[in-house]
Formats: sequence, structure tokens, C-alpha cells
Amino acid sequence: MSIEILPLCLIAGFVCALFFGDPPNKYHPLSWFGSLVNIIIPKLKSRTDNSFLEKFNGIFFLLFIIIIFSLLTHYLAIQFYIVFGLVGFVFYSSLSVKFSIAISTMEEHVNIIADSLKKNNIEKARNSLSYIVSRDTRSLDQEHIISGTIESIAESTVDGIISPIFYFSIFGPIGAIVCRIINTLDSMIGYTDSYYYNIGWMTAKTDTLMNYIPSRICAILIVISAKIIGADSKNSMYILREQCRNTASINAGYPISAMAGALGVKLEKIGQYEIGLAIDSLSVKKFQIAISIMKISAVLFCIIVSIPIMVLLSLVGWWNLLFVI
Repeated sequence: MSIEILPLCLIAGFVCALFFGDPPNKYHPLSWFGSLVNIIIPKLKSRTDNSFLEKFNGIFFLLFIIIIFSLLTHYLAIQFYIVFGLVGFVFYSSLSVKFSIAISTMEEHVNIIADSLKKNNIEKARNSLSYIVSRDTRSLDQEHIISGTIESIAESTVDGIISPIFYFSIFGPIGAIVCRIINTLDSMIGYTDSYYYNIGWMTAKTDTLMNYIPSRICAILIVISAKIIGADSKNSMYILREQCRNTASINAGYPISAMAGALGVKLEKIGQYEIGLAIDSLSVKKFQIAISIMKISAVLFCIIVSIPIMVLLSLVGWWNLLFVI
């Protein structure tokens, strides 16, 4: 496979994700996957609350999902090449990137929350926020809605954009799709409540491991992006260094602290953490700055990290080994 093919697929898929949102849920593959998971999960529960059995079922289910989607993704990539040639392979690989990263979709969610807050429709803002965070949003005031939205933008820069691109850089379409599947599965069953804890235990651990490197690279890129757009890059670096471990998650604190510092605000998840310094007040205006930082960080990741990885792997013959076509 020629050295420029995978970078071309990445660029094409990234541009599509940047300018085009996702299709309605009934047409979206991840929505189909979510519906399937909701059917299967109750069947994995132990009638006797056997934690070992539930963990075993959860591990087996995760491995089954990873293997099936890896084989299916690879098979489709090969078939697109056989039937449509190199153009077909580029189309399919670009599509795998587009459906694996959430840029315009995230921006759409944020805009809905922003519009609701501008119209003082707190209930709608709370409901809209509930789609992008795992916390209970029903009693949040405006300040905590804004905080939750900014935190979500920061975290989504990692698991919704940079991580899928990172794994696409190493494994092609398989990496992007499987990464997105694991992230989606984690958002559904990787909770700490008693119902999901055992079944989602391995999924949560896998998602944490998968995002370990991308989260730390992302935090540095947020600092650089803040510098590029004229936000507070020095404070971003300071808060990142001092408060990146304030969250229970070993990954989430990195992008959140860097983003809080860049915006000059204090972000709070009630009862769990406070990150940042309240240099500026939390306002809807911060949303667009955060979105700009998210986009620039993603572009920088593609240029500085992803494309060099793909070129290097091409030079050592990795892609010809992975895609024997």
C-alpha cells in the first residue's frame, strides 16, 4: 500500500467529521450497536448476584465484540478494495474515520445547550447536557451546566476524537472502529453503580488503558491550541501540572485541567472535584473558545502525531502486512 493512502483517508474522514454531523439515530451504526447492547446486557446479569460470573460474562462479551468488529471491519475494507479498487478502500477507510470521531456532532450538542441557556430554558439545557455527560443533571444550576458542558468538550476531545484517530494511525479502520465501539460500550455499562459494575468492569478498564496515552498528548495540545488562539496558555500549563490528578479517573483530569486553565475558569463536578482557578466567570461565551481549542487540538494531533506514525509504519512495511491486498 502506498505511503500516502492512509493519511489521505484520515484527512478525508476528518474533514467530513468537521463539517457534517451524524445521521439520525435510526440510520447511525453506533445507535444500532447501542440497541443491541441494551438487549444483551440483561442476559449477562447473574440471577444470584454472582460478581465473579458477571465479571466473566462482561469480559467474554467485550472480547467477543472486539473480535467480531475487528474481523468485520477488516473484511469490509478488503471487499471494498476488491470490488471498487483503491477508490473503494479510501472511501471505506474515510467513512470509518468520519463515523468514529465526533466533532460537528459535539458542536451541535453544545450549541443546543448554549441556545437553551440564552433563552433561560434551564430544563432544556439540563436535558441536553444529560446526553453528553454521565452525571445526574436534573438539579444542576446554570453555572454547573456550563461547567459540565466544558468538561464534556475537554473529555470528548480525547475519547471522541483523538483516541480514534490515534488507533486509526496504528491499525487503520479496525483501530478507529474498535476504539469507538469500546468508548460507546464504556459510556453505556462502564458505570460504578451496582447494576453495571461487574459487567462493565473490564470495559471500563480497557477504555481507561486505551485513552491513557491520547489523554496526555491531548492535554499538551490543548495548551498549544490555547496559545494559538490567544487563550491563557500559561495558566493552562499551570493548572494541568498542578491539578491533572484531581479526578477519580486517571485520564479525565488531563484534558479537563488543561481546558480549565486555558479558559481561566473553575470547573466543578459536585461532590467529586474542583479544577481550575476562577479568573473569569463561567459563561456561554466560553463554549465557542472550548470548541475552537478542541478543533485545533485535533488538527495538531493529525499533523504532529498521527500522520508521522502512519508514514513511519508504512516505511517499515506495516500496512502491507496488515492489508494483504
